[in-house]
Amino acid sequence: MKRFFITSALLLSLIANAQTKPRARDLGVPFEGTPGKNNAITDVPGIEVGYKTLIEGEGKLEPGKGPVRTGVTVILPKGKTAKSYPAAWYSLNGDGEMTGLTYIEDYGKSYGPIGITNTNSVGTVRDAIGQWNYKKFSEGDFIDFSFGLPVVAETWDGMLNDINGFHVKKEHVWEALDNAKDGPVQEGNVGGGTGMALYLFKGGNGTASRTFKIDGKEYTLGVFIQANFGGRSDLMVAGIPVGKEIKDYKAVLNQQKRKDGSAIVIVATDAPLLPHQLKLVAKRVTHGLARTGTFSSDSSGEIFLALSTAEPVANEKQTMETWNVLTKEQLNPVFKATVQATEEAIINTLVAAEDMEGINNNKFYGIPHDQLLAILKKYNRLAK
Repeated sequence: MKRFFITSALLLSLIANAQTKPRARDLGVPFEGTPGKNNAITDVPGIEVGYKTLIEGEGKLEPGKGPVRTGVTVILPKGKTAKSYPAAWYSLNGDGEMTGLTYIEDYGKSYGPIGITNTNSVGTVRDAIGQWNYKKFSEGDFIDFSFGLPVVAETWDGMLNDINGFHVKKEHVWEALDNAKDGPVQEGNVGGGTGMALYLFKGGNGTASRTFKIDGKEYTLGVFIQANFGGRSDLMVAGIPVGKEIKDYKAVLNQQKRKDGSAIVIVATDAPLLPHQLKLVAKRVTHGLARTGTFSSDSSGEIFLALSTAEPVANEKQTMETWNVLTKEQLNPVFKATVQATEEAIINTLVAAEDMEGINNNKFYGIPHDQLLAILKKYNRLAK
């Protein structure tokens, strides 16, 4: 089996290229709303994102050996700290996994990093995040809860990846956590999204953000998606049936029949919101998904987490918290930003993802930019 080794210089080159290659908006795909500086979840102050991408081998599947097309993504809502944050979740379709949700459901908050990986590596990533938390934040007490209840979610990459080989290791997760940073975010075939497909094109990771004002104050909302869902004929871009228009670039699937995958979406904002309001925000992700054409098939797990980085203020005795929150009547800009950023994050995923061949020479093609633009031009939908 052929192995691929990436030097430090080449890795830096790949990262630079990933951050400078065109995104959907750059190509002329029209979107509503005003993005933040990086049009990414990291536009929300304090948020960091890290990746570890694993690509090795080619040809016939040998369980335990490869080919490997997988990885892990981590999102740190409060940076490399143990600070908590208000949170809520919503399941559009439950054929998937996200750990730590019972705590969020009852207490309305979470803390520490969020992990996203492939289906079979959730346990490894959860344990690795917990151990990282312990090493970073343990106070050495006999009763020590620094390990916590990590939030880790998944989508299934078994069409390209030796998913039963369990190639994601704790060391990979720790590397992603230690290297997490703010600023531009890589998209497409990286991290947990490495082996994913989207509308039977190559899928993976995508992000987008929106800024908006409420009562004169500006807020930011960012969305991150690990996208692995949809049939070709369902794909809509800017309201145009792009999936039906593109007749070639069909996925090559040898010896396997693909079932639909999943969508894991993290929504983050610095707008001050209570957990029950964040639940309403998480539900609005469904509209952003729908704009791109999916109907959420039976086997697709769509699970969404919404969080706020705005913190309540506790008194000196830690017996009372004071929350400053937006009223329900002021939430429409938050809802609209969620829908807009979700839609753009999905299309950013498609535009960034590149051709990838995996196990048994299965192959998903990146969406052809020239055809995408020609179709949008045909329908008079290119951005002015």
